[in-house]
Amino acid sequence: MAADKGIDVLMHEERRFPPPKWFSRKAHIKSLKQYKEIYKKSIKNPDAFWSKMAKDELHWHKKWKKTSEWDFTKPSIKWFVNGKLNVSYNCIDRHLNSFRRNKAAIIWEGDDGSYKTYTYQQLFYEVNRFANVLKKHGVKKGDRITIYLPMIPELPISMLACARIGAIHNVVFGGFSSASLRDRILDSEAKLLITSDEGVRGGKHTPLKANSDEAIKDNTAIEKVIIVKRTGSPVNMQTNRTSGGMKR
Repeated sequence: MAADKGIDVLMHEERRFPPPKWFSRKAHIKSLKQYKEIYKKSIKNPDAFWSKMAKDELHWHKKWKKTSEWDFTKPSIKWFVNGKLNVSYNCIDRHLNSFRRNKAAIIWEGDDGSYKTYTYQQLFYEVNRFANVLKKHGVKKGDRITIYLPMIPELPISMLACARIGAIHNVVFGGFSSASLRDRILDSEAKLLITSDEGVRGGKHTPLKANSDEAIKDNTAIEKVIIVKRTGSPVNMQTNRTSGGMKR
């Protein structure tokens, strides 16, 4: 049978499309030769390579004691043992005292051509504001938050806000069904859900709020739901509802 012979390659592409010279000049790695040299270093001594990369590229609140720790009997692999950093700080704060402060951190364009741009300074403000919203609603370090949003700026803002206060965010793709959302909420034992009225993708509207209502109607640990206004479509809102003994 044909299947026993493996999969035939029906198209073989040999064309190459080199980038413009101006683009290569601005690239972090400017040539294949440079890439091979960097790769060789990473293979020859991974600990030394990644230790230098971590030191040069990231801000650490506490430096690690050991770059890596391997135990093949479990197996268990740890990197930057006892080191401490914050993703939100590295993505935003460390750029505020540099030329990047007023550079675009996020450029977003919607299906309808509408767009938003956030500089690092503006993103810093929005992330901190939402982090305070989460804290006001009782979110603490180690709490799990499920994020069920379309591809809008509020998605990374929510993720960075969670990271900023030490909450664990569980991102669920906006195209997933209510059943898939429910499974992921249950698995992570999330206490708060962030969603929107609708999602818009390729001209198609997805009822994210309605899907969320269906997902949390029975026995989930969700206490509160925060809704982002995306399309302005009417949604069902009900306060002080109880489900499975949990208030939401």
